[in-house]
Amino acid sequence: MAGIQFGTDGWRAIIGEGFTFDNVAQVAQAYASYLLSHQGRRVVVGYDTRFMADRFARKAAEVLAANGLEVHLSKTYLPTPVLSFAVKHLEADGGVMLTASHNPPEYLGFKIKGPYGGSATPGMVAEVVQHLGQPPKTEGGRIQSFDVRKAYYAFIAAQLEIEALRAYSGVLYHDSLGGAGAGWLAGFVKHAGLKLELRELHAVPDPMFYGVNPEPIPQNLFTLMTVLKAEADPTFAVVHDGDADRIGVVLAGGRYFNSHQIFALLLQQLRRKGHTGRVVKTFSTSQMIDKLAQRLGLEVKVTPIGFKYIAEAMLQGGVLIGGEESGGIGVAGHLPERDGLLNALLLLESVALSGQSLGDQFAELGFAHAYDRLDLHLPSMEALQTAMAQAQNPQPIAGKAVLGTEALDGIKWLLEGEAWLLFRPSGTEPVLRLYCEAPEEKTVQAILAEARKRVGL
Repeated sequence: MAGIQFGTDGWRAIIGEGFTFDNVAQVAQAYASYLLSHQGRRVVVGYDTRFMADRFARKAAEVLAANGLEVHLSKTYLPTPVLSFAVKHLEADGGVMLTASHNPPEYLGFKIKGPYGGSATPGMVAEVVQHLGQPPKTEGGRIQSFDVRKAYYAFIAAQLEIEALRAYSGVLYHDSLGGAGAGWLAGFVKHAGLKLELRELHAVPDPMFYGVNPEPIPQNLFTLMTVLKAEADPTFAVVHDGDADRIGVVLAGGRYFNSHQIFALLLQQLRRKGHTGRVVKTFSTSQMIDKLAQRLGLEVKVTPIGFKYIAEAMLQGGVLIGGEESGGIGVAGHLPERDGLLNALLLLESVALSGQSLGDQFAELGFAHAYDRLDLHLPSMEALQTAMAQAQNPQPIAGKAVLGTEALDGIKWLLEGEAWLLFRPSGTEPVLRLYCEAPEEKTVQAILAEARKRVGL
């Protein structure tokens, strides 16, 4: 269907341009046809805090119901991992989440969830795409509402050392950026009877996300980082993206703690609790994870970028943890899904049990680690293709020789001195993402600066 393209995690487009009620109906019809072809009967629908997300969710629910499916629509906005939980809890055959995750405010999207409560696999998405183009059904059927907040809280509490959390009396900050995580962590604190002091920022839903893109990376966290400058360890802050499946962290003193460091500490915390299994990471994730897994005697699997590939690996069984550079991390004992709320509580648990701040815990691992990413906004998809052509001709950069290349997802230059540079085009926007890792921050910045010049920006 022209104008509807599925990327790494569903279909996304600009509201009023590609993301229209007609197109949402088309995608919902394709998904309904897919479900019916697999004898599906029940589906759940949720939405985030974006502009008219509730109305687009209602449209999708109406089309699904008109196809004879039993449809459950969320009473209010909710995080994506809670929608995924609802799929399992309500024993549904699939789910739809109306969200554009971390994309700018003008975007909205249509995420599909499998019956296992996680991202649809690439094979499932391919089948849905094959059904695009059918006239949507819009008449008939019934829509029920659902609220799984208490059940979700009980589910994640069972995965935590809850008594240790109840005994912890420190301070935790939570910044939802005005997204779907607003109020959900505070709700758990009350539900579980925790006595920690939770301080919320941007806790009122805002479709404009308080003037930033709802992605938990430093350029969007000025307010939070400023507030944390006045705090001392072990206080820290968790921040979530627009649908709360990804997590970011700011330490006391206003120091950003990146997603790779979070991944490493969650891996260590799970092993401390006696869990084991394979470690799955995406192509843009730090080599530090490989080193830590090797130290812990665990196998590592590398996938293309997109949590759907991690979910696919988790469905095969035996996975301890799976994560991506953007802060989406799934853990054993949970759904095959990233969950920013659970991960925030696991980090808090590590502080409560160890008596150490997150920064001190990471320092004990002994890794020399620096990482950064540039998102280069180009005028068109054609310009993006031209820029990617530059990556096809690897040359020494910032004084580092190219030792080899990998092309699992984008083009990665393997550089001397344990450094690497990845060129990867966005699947939904005219954006070129440059990822770089090296032992020192100055090396990372030098490589990224020169790479930017190489592509003419």
